[in-house]
Amino acid sequence: MLHRGEIIKKVVHESGYSITTLAKRLNKSRRWVYYIFEKPNVSLDVVLEIGKILHHDFSVEMKGVVLYSTQNKDARTVTDHRIFNSAYEEVQHWKEQYYTLLEKYNDLLERN
Repeated sequence: MLHRGEIIKKVVHESGYSITTLAKRLNKSRRWVYYIFEKPNVSLDVVLEIGKILHHDFSVEMKGVVLYSTQNKDARTVTDHRIFNSAYEEVQHWKEQYYTLLEKYNDLLERN
């Protein structure tokens, strides 16, 4: 079974994305990228960042990876697992979330 670094290496090579370009997009050195390939426990933040750059969903190969999720320690909040196709869609989604939350807040104020 491949570890996280090997999975990232495989996906990068299959994508045809150059190591140099990936390193530049990550604001890291090429050596750092090769180091990640060898590392068995790459942090989820790094995996998600590489996934965004490569437009690859690593949740297929790695358990515990969810792209574009919001994490909150408060159990009452809902984790959002959507993948947005454009910045406009993401803005609209968060705008709707804001309005929903604002409406709930206003309801609470009226009750009190």
